[in-house]
Parts: sequence; C-alpha cells; structure tokens
Amino acid sequence: MSNQFEKKINGLYIDPIIFTHKFVNRCDVCICSGECCYYGVYTDKKEYEKILSIKDQIISIMDDSQCKDPDKWFEEPEEDKDFESGIAIGTEVYNGKCVFLDKQGFCTLQKIALMNGEYKWKYKPLYCILFPLVVYEGVLTIDDDHLSRMHYCNKIQNQVSTVFDACKHELLHLLGEKGYQELLEYRNEYFNQIKSEGIKDEITK
Repeated sequence: MSNQFEKKINGLYIDPIIFTHKFVNRCDVCICSGECCYYGVYTDKKEYEKILSIKDQIISIMDDSQCKDPDKWFEEPEEDKDFESGIAIGTEVYNGKCVFLDKQGFCTLQKIALMNGEYKWKYKPLYCILFPLVVYEGVLTIDDDHLSRMHYCNKIQNQVSTVFDACKHELLHLLGEKGYQELLEYRNEYFNQIKSEGIKDEITK
C-alpha cells in the first residue's frame, strides 16, 4: 500500500486524504457518547501491560455498566506490524461498548490520568486517540470503514472541518512538534501542487 505515497514522516507514509477528508469540527462526547469506542480498540502489547498495571484504579472508578473483571477486558493477542511491539490486543466489548467506556461515554483510562494530574492520554491506546486517523500498513490515513459506522461524525451536514484541522492535537501526539511541522509543510506543498495542476489543465483546454 505504501508504494503509492511519496511523503514519509517519522517512518510513516502520509496519505494526502487526511488533508481533504471532511470531518466534524472536533470530537464532542456530549453529542456522540463516545460512539467511536463502541466497537473496542486494538492496543499495543506495551499499552495492554500499562493498562493492567493500574487495574485496581480502573476497577475503583468503573460504573455499573462496565465489567470489573480484568480477565475479560482483552481479546487474544495477534501479530500486527503496525504496532510498536508487533503484537496487537483488542479490548473486549461489554454492554455494547468498549469495556473502558462508562455509561456517560467517557473513557475510564483518560479519567484516571486526569484524576491523577497526569497527561490525559497516558494510558489511552494510540489507536483510540487517533480516530478517525489510523496507521494501516505503514500509512497514516483515514479509518473510513470505522467512520462509516458513526451516526454523527460521518453525516455531511456535521462535517464542517477536515480531519487534518480537527485532529491537530492527535497529530502532534503521534508525530511530535517537528513531525507535525513537516506534515504542515507537506500539506502546503500538496495544495500548491493541486492548484498548479488545475491551472495547467485550464491552459491546455
């Protein structure tokens, strides 16, 4: 898949669709109740281990809609080269949602970090943070399959921004400040190229 993409940042090829794909202005749990978490998420083996290291804290703030048995929180591990360790472990779905999603639509893992005065995404799986972005076969692109199942953020009338603009903090988290600046430069180059090609097409008509 990566052969069709030219730009590479921090080891990831960049799919230009992230610059143009329409999306909501920002994620708002109060509107969607964390719908993107209904299906669970894949965690890296290291993320899985970090989550289990605070299992007692997690259990202590789970509500009655969540499963408090750590043995039922995760699926069986599987190999996946898009994960740092090469091992992906999915979170289980309980009561029609990810085991870590509470009945208000908030992520228990993020709540714990905030309660402890830590970085809000310290325990949250990368692929949960990134949505609707995803890394697939070494390419940073759009998780259009997952996005198509959403009832709010995939509706045209709600898409007033682009994935790139709506996910600045997520991209900074993934790529770092330097990587994000490279991405911003690539975005400008990409649009300049499109504009240039459009002018050329008009001249040759």
